[in-house]
Amino acid sequence: MLGFNEEEFLEQARSTVALRPQIEQLVERIQGGSWKNIYFIGAGGTYAAALPYERFFQTRSAFPVRAVIGKEFILAPDPQFGPDSVAIFASVSGTTEDILECVEFAREKGALTIGFTGYPESPIATAVDEVLLSAPKAWPFDVQFLLFGAAFLAARGEFEGYDRLVQDLQYVPEALVAVTKQADAAGEAFAEKHAETDYHFLVGSGNLWGFTYLYSMCILEEMQWLRTTRVHAAEFFHGSLELIEKDTSLLLFMGEDETRPLMDRVLGFATEYSDDVTVIDTKDYALPGVSDEFRSLLAPMIADAVVDRFSKHLARVRDHSLDLRRYYRVVAY
Repeated sequence: MLGFNEEEFLEQARSTVALRPQIEQLVERIQGGSWKNIYFIGAGGTYAAALPYERFFQTRSAFPVRAVIGKEFILAPDPQFGPDSVAIFASVSGTTEDILECVEFAREKGALTIGFTGYPESPIATAVDEVLLSAPKAWPFDVQFLLFGAAFLAARGEFEGYDRLVQDLQYVPEALVAVTKQADAAGEAFAEKHAETDYHFLVGSGNLWGFTYLYSMCILEEMQWLRTTRVHAAEFFHGSLELIEKDTSLLLFMGEDETRPLMDRVLGFATEYSDDVTVIDTKDYALPGVSDEFRSLLAPMIADAVVDRFSKHLARVRDHSLDLRRYYRVVAY
């Protein structure tokens, strides 16, 4: 398949699952200590990627957990953030300057700092108190974040079936390869149809809202220089719907959690008023070896595997490499 190295993908995905013992040890340390809250501190894609797991905690537990935009957090910190806090960071390269600044800020506040990355000698890996290393370039961070959240809440008696989830995650790398292969034709068709489309409208909800935000900003805007609007399904009918016309390209991210009715409502409106609606529905993709019990939790991983094919084919038909930047890490800002 275009731009897909199956062996490399499996190595990266398996390396994230293999972090389970370290994550469990880390959770045990936190549970045995005096830490009172957890902050996922990110920038761009890593902030967006943390949103499903902020939601995972907030819909299951009274333990305080927030996902925050790091640079703003430095300027306007939460008064509850300090020596009793756990700060979680992620960076594929381990060199993201915004994240490094936030690590330094968190350490100054006395927080326990945890970093997920793939490079042991990177600035972020060497700056945090605890680093958990996957294979180089491993993305996304969903497995690590989900394992951490599930282990933490299971220890508090707030998540049932942790052992079953861990067993299911062993099958996820191969299952996501199957998803990728299944999605390739849809990705190619989307790209061929939209080679000249310069504006897309993206909608998501629940644990796919963060992914919707990420795909809009970090892929379509940053990597393809396309104009987008991104809106949560619950907010779609409070202004954004006025932008929809018959030729508006809409991408709807449909998950399998309790917020799906919000997306059903958007889908009904979108198909009535636009002739260009693309639905990325995680229910359409089988996950061999994974039980139905945990499918909804894996929706961000499924969506990521699906739209990887959209991205690779868009880059081809538009002759615009996903690595090309005008400004990001190119000019001073």
